Amino acid sequence: MATLVDIGVSAGINLFSATMFLLAFAVLRLQPFNDRVYFPKWYLKGIRSSPTNSRSIVKKFVNLDFGTYIRFLNWMPAALHMPEPELIDHAGLDSAVFIRIYILGVKIFAPTTLLAFMVLVPINWTGKTLEAPAAKGLTFSDIDKLSISNIPFGSKRFWAHIGMSYVFSAWTCYSLYKEYMIIATMRLRFLASERRRPDQFTVLVRNVPPDMDESVSEHIEHFFCVNHPDHYLMHQVVYNANMLASIVAEKKRLQNWHVYYHNKYERDSSKRPTTRTGMMGLLGTKVDAIDYYTAEIEKLSQQEAEERENVINDPNAIIPAAFVSFKTRWGAAVCAQTQQTSDPTIWLTEWAPEPRDVYWENLAIPYFDLNLRRLLTTVSLFFLTFFFMIPIAFVQSLANIESIKKVFPFLKSIIEKPSVKSVIQGFLPGLALKLFLILLPSVLMAMSKIEGYSSLSVLERRSASKYYLFVLINVFLGSIVTGSAFQQLEHLINEPSSEFTKTVGSTIPMKATFFMTYIMIDGWAGIAGEILRLSSLITFHLKNTFLVKTEQDRQNAMDPGSLNFATSEPRIQLYFMLGHVYAPVTPLLLPFIVVFFAFSYMVYRHQIINVYNQQYESGATFWPDVHRRVVIGLIISQILLMGLLSTRGTSKSTLLLVAQPVLTIWFHLYCKGRFESAFVKYPLEDAMVKDTLERAIEPNLNLRHYLQEAYVHPVFKGDEFEKQVNVEDEEENPLIQTKRACRSSKPESDNEAGSAASSTTVAM
Repeated sequence: MATLVDIGVSAGINLFSATMFLLAFAVLRLQPFNDRVYFPKWYLKGIRSSPTNSRSIVKKFVNLDFGTYIRFLNWMPAALHMPEPELIDHAGLDSAVFIRIYILGVKIFAPTTLLAFMVLVPINWTGKTLEAPAAKGLTFSDIDKLSISNIPFGSKRFWAHIGMSYVFSAWTCYSLYKEYMIIATMRLRFLASERRRPDQFTVLVRNVPPDMDESVSEHIEHFFCVNHPDHYLMHQVVYNANMLASIVAEKKRLQNWHVYYHNKYERDSSKRPTTRTGMMGLLGTKVDAIDYYTAEIEKLSQQEAEERENVINDPNAIIPAAFVSFKTRWGAAVCAQTQQTSDPTIWLTEWAPEPRDVYWENLAIPYFDLNLRRLLTTVSLFFLTFFFMIPIAFVQSLANIESIKKVFPFLKSIIEKPSVKSVIQGFLPGLALKLFLILLPSVLMAMSKIEGYSSLSVLERRSASKYYLFVLINVFLGSIVTGSAFQQLEHLINEPSSEFTKTVGSTIPMKATFFMTYIMIDGWAGIAGEILRLSSLITFHLKNTFLVKTEQDRQNAMDPGSLNFATSEPRIQLYFMLGHVYAPVTPLLLPFIVVFFAFSYMVYRHQIINVYNQQYESGATFWPDVHRRVVIGLIISQILLMGLLSTRGTSKSTLLLVAQPVLTIWFHLYCKGRFESAFVKYPLEDAMVKDTLERAIEPNLNLRHYLQEAYVHPVFKGDEFEKQVNVEDEEENPLIQTKRACRSSKPESDNEAGSAASSTTVAM
């Protein structure tokens, strides 16, 4: 059980670590040879050039302008200076809305902290329950004296906690409502003012039914010409080009090596460069490097041509799906948001992700395989969540002094020293949990890819959902319910049964000290480490020294990264949940959370402006997920408070708390009906306005040319891959050609009807 001294030691360690990280960042960012690490976004935009072009060797590596060292903290106001509209233009709506989550945390918990310290902390401190003789066998610390555990059993003081719970919940709902309204308005304004994008005119069609007489491409064209005659423009079928993509990637890698050795030979033509044919050029036969890579590239070029021909000519390589584009945004909106046939399992349409957002590997997965994949992934997630409790529980048990003595008795003399004991109890539990969660996001992202989602944005949102569920069950509920109970297990066994509920009610808030240590490690030192980018710094210089061969290599070595929504957002949700749970229970936790939200806002704003390069722009479609999870955390906190007070002799008064989750659920349903449509649908009125305005401004726009290669697989870009039928060239013909023939096995009346419908034409 961590004491106030232990928490102070942990705070000192983490504050020192965070300060060192920030000072190191402030100095390292000023050095010319680190410029691509700390300002990669400006390089990718073509605005910033390398400062290492100085003739002086020293100036290439060290900043000799000592005036900049005096202003080494100017990055902080600079991070807050850029206005939000300019930030949206610079980094996109996704990035701007993401950092508003941190602002929402400050808006909710700063007033909550102030009110809790003014009302609840004095009431808890004067309770004196934990100092009473009846609590002699109970394990507690000075921090617990400020919690609800210090209130006497059945005391009327609990009315203050019930009232404050309603106040905290009402303020949270009000803040959520205002933020939802602001972000919905931002999204609609963003869509209205956004420049033309291919996904505004395109839908993704899946589960195209087979046809015996027409190819997939012909069948798609025929269907949309008949059912969307005034708005259909063109389509691009989906090919299974995963094998071809791997060949192209390998060819690019070898071409990069070829450029490197060719440049090396041009600098010194007296000696031909050599390499080895084995692993990474270190093993195998020694050969002429230029000739070797030239021959290897020719082999891959031949394989690429053969595989490209196979993909184009093999009907089995065509997936029953396509990107269908329309002449107007209005036509695309109608198609994407309606059911195409009476059979709801075929011709399934949805908005196409923007081209950067498409995850091409998963488009080749047959539609009917998706349900099976998602079922297997759900089962796997259940077992992963269940079995992950074992290592987490084991590590947390070792983070307890008594447990360490039992497992490692030879360390008893060391860990009983006050300084070592404070470090173990105040620092080790949070660090252990942080380490165990490092690999989890990669595993969950791999599971989401197996599920078969077709866009990067959806993959990240699904991974975030899995991570949130994992954090909720293992980190939060597992730590609070089982952790506290196991710590007090001996006392629970030995006490009379009449005292059982009192003890449980007193032990649940005591897990707050564990979360304090975790917040300081993850939310203070961890966020400071994020801005230092130590891993990226080391990786860049290692690559630049040993692996960078061309300018393209140097560009790739920068690795600006992104917001990583799949990991960052569930972590934020844990802090929201902790704040809501402990606001009426242990208010001392709240300042740690407020510091996290405020500090993270400044750091991530700097990273978005100078570092991160988002792979896609979804228009903040993730916000309903954020809102829903905050509400879930709020409801969980309300239910836990009811359960806690019921063990503290206030079972009748806790009936007043039953209304809280009911009202919160109603609030969520109201917000869902009021705002969520802005994130899942595109208003036809807005689509018509943009179409009309575009026709007035650009009457001669060739939309077909603009969309021609937007949704062609990247390995086919620039090729004459598939010539689409130009419907506009045939507008004089009011009929649609079809190859569908009559069926001789049908009755004569059916044959006549089929022949009439498919012999040559269908009236438009």
